[in-house]
Parts: sequence; structure tokens; C-alpha cells
Amino acid sequence: MNPPADTADVVFDPAETMSADERTALQTERLRGLVDRLLAADGVLGRRLRATGVDSGAGLSLADLPRLPQTTKADLWEHYPLGMLAVPAEEVACIHGSSGTGGRPTLVGYTAGDVATWANVMARSLVGAGATRSSLIHNAYGYGLFTGGLGVHHGAGALGATVVPVSAGMTQRQLRLIQDLRPDVLTCTPSYAIYLGEAFAAAGVAPAETGLRVGVHGAEPWTDAMRVQIERLLGIRALDIYGLSEITGPGVACETLDSEGWLHVQEDHFYVEALDPLSGEPVPDGQLGELAFTTLTKEALPLLRYRTGDLARLNRAPGPGKRTTVRMSKLTGRVDDMLVIRGVNVYPSEVEQVVLADPAVAPQYLLVVDARTAQPRLAVCAEAAGDFTPEVVTARLGGALRERLGLSCEVVLVEPGQLPRTEVGKARRLIRWDGGEPPVPGLR
Repeated sequence: MNPPADTADVVFDPAETMSADERTALQTERLRGLVDRLLAADGVLGRRLRATGVDSGAGLSLADLPRLPQTTKADLWEHYPLGMLAVPAEEVACIHGSSGTGGRPTLVGYTAGDVATWANVMARSLVGAGATRSSLIHNAYGYGLFTGGLGVHHGAGALGATVVPVSAGMTQRQLRLIQDLRPDVLTCTPSYAIYLGEAFAAAGVAPAETGLRVGVHGAEPWTDAMRVQIERLLGIRALDIYGLSEITGPGVACETLDSEGWLHVQEDHFYVEALDPLSGEPVPDGQLGELAFTTLTKEALPLLRYRTGDLARLNRAPGPGKRTTVRMSKLTGRVDDMLVIRGVNVYPSEVEQVVLADPAVAPQYLLVVDARTAQPRLAVCAEAAGDFTPEVVTARLGGALRERLGLSCEVVLVEPGQLPRTEVGKARRLIRWDGGEPPVPGLR
């Protein structure tokens, strides 16, 4: 197998390079068609549109979006399992979903056309990361109801690349397959990329012995500090990918080799806004906001202005490469992930940036909200790396966290391997301690 081409100007679909006027015209046409389809389906969103005075898509423009109704995950839960479908049930080709509350998942239906669109945007993402038809893609995202594994699989098929559908877990088998098959592309969560890198190091396998050149990592918010750790452990270029099952799955947006840390949004299919989390009003480009997507082409479960809870910035300035689509920043966090500790707002991503930037700390950490008293406190638990004096490291981290957060945290440094790892699913970075034995040795 040949390594991925190191040519950032290769694109999979001409839609990625449209002029602003061409894209606006296409988005406007598709928005009008979406509204007409929702009205014809006469479901939840169709009735909401009529309630706002919209009885046809004709004449609508992108400037009208702020007056159109928004959608939230609560709507999907309220109409569980598939009460918001806009097509007859017999047109649904497959169902995916994500975890919800109280054991109730969020379920999303796809037509065959939706799956084809998903494959196309995932192929765009893989090509942007340097994959080619000659690539061998080691796909360690989980297969099943979760969209990660099959999303990459569909995209690899559309590209014509070879995919190894190993799924998540069974790490020793993963190591063996990577060494034997020498794939050039790794797809998995960022936390599992760290796990694989640690496992290779423990087995005495150097990064150059794997053949890997690039990794496409999503399903969890992750910082540039974690990127540094992944690239150090695996010797690859680590790129971010974004998506959620409600919109289509991975492939909604992806970093490319030349996007300078931003993620290109496939906005011919997914119109994106950044909203004030409290008022729901659009914020200016460059300002942190809650991402909301309108699925311009989705058939089975089209959504208007779906509020994701994810916080990021949008950048419409021309980028350095051929792609002309709007770019979004890496996620800063989630609206519902914000911690309030003694009156101070804290996002886990802020803590990660500080912890993983310290050379004495391994790329594993856990935040513990100590809620045993009326005034919760935050403990930051990390694993030691190398021969450092623990007291010096904890004092240094404590000072850096206090400067970044404006808050004093307890810092606990533990031996390597003492914090939980995640082989399957998303990493658990935050726990609440209400009583009983400490969740991490050394907490008091």
C-alpha cells in the first residue's frame, strides 16, 4: 500500500471549491426544498414552520434562517423512537443512534440517499487528510448503532480505499494487524489513539515500524495539547473530525492537511450557525457560540437549526488551500459540560490544555468534582511520566491551573496505569465524588 499523498490541494468533490456566490445559490435552493419537504410531511417541524407564518419554501433566503424554528435533542427524545421522520417508514434504509439519558438513545433514520451523502462527505474528509484510493485505513471506531465505524467505512468505500474494519477494543489484535498490514491511515477516538500509542511503546514498537502516516480522530472534544501527545506517541499527523448522528455522523466537518487547525464544514449539505447559548441568537463570526446545523439535503430526518450543545467559532475568511467552505474551530467544550466551581466557570478542555502541556505528565487525566460539601471543589488527577519530583510537578501544575482558571485545584499525581483507560467508546474524563472511598488513590 502507498502512503497517503502529501498534497493538501487534492479534493474529492468539486462542491468543496465552489465560489461564495455559487454556494449561496445552492444553499438557498436546498433550503427552500427542505422547507417544502417538511411542510409536506406535516410533522413536528412542518407545524412549527406554519406557526411562524411559513407555508412555502418559495422566496426564502439564508437571511430568513434566524426566524425559522430551532430543534433540540429534547425534541428527538419527546418524539422517540422515530416520530420526527419525514419519509414513510419503508424508505428508511438503516437506523443509527447515540446514547441518551435514562437509557433512552437518540435514534436517527437514514434513507439510501442519506447513506450516499454520508459516504460522500466522509470520503471528502479522508481525502482532505491525505488518503487516496491506494490507502489502507485501519478503522478502530466502534461499529454498530454508533455512527463512527460505519461512517468511516462508507467513506472509504466511496473513495475506493481499502478498509480494515477492526472496530474498537481488542488492543493486542489491533497492534498485530497494524504491524502486519502497515496501514497508512488510522481512524479512532483521540483517547484510543493515546491508548494505542502507549501499548506500542510498552511493546517496544517504534512509531516508524507501524507504517501509519495520519490519524483522523473524533467523537470526543480534544485539544491541541492532546494532538501533540498523539503525534509523539504514534509518529503521525493527527487531524480532527466532527459529526453527530443527528446530523449524519462523522464527516460533517474535518481538518485537512492545509486547514491550519480549522475544520472545513461540508456546508453544501449542512448549513452551520454559531448561536449565543442563552439567547439562541446568531453571534458574529470569530465569536464562540453553540453550533446549530440545518440539514439541507437530509431525507429521512431533516432538521432545522439543530442546536448541538457544542461550542466553537466559525471562520469564513479564505483559507490557504483550494477548499472554500466555512471553517470551524476545534470544539472548546459543550454547553452542558461547563462546571461551576465556587462561582468560577470551568470547561474540561481548559484543564486538558494545561495538564497535557506539562512534560512530567502522561496523556491521561481525570477531573473529580468533590461534591461532599456544600461548596464543591475540583481535583485534577494525572499520571506521572518520567523521573520527576512529584511535589515539584503538583506545585507547578497547581500554579498553571490557577493562572488559567482563576481557581485553586487539588492536583493529584499517580503512578502510570492507575487512571482508567477506554478501549471501547468515549473516554471518561469527569466524575463526581459524592461520598465513600476516593475514586483515585491519593485524593483526600
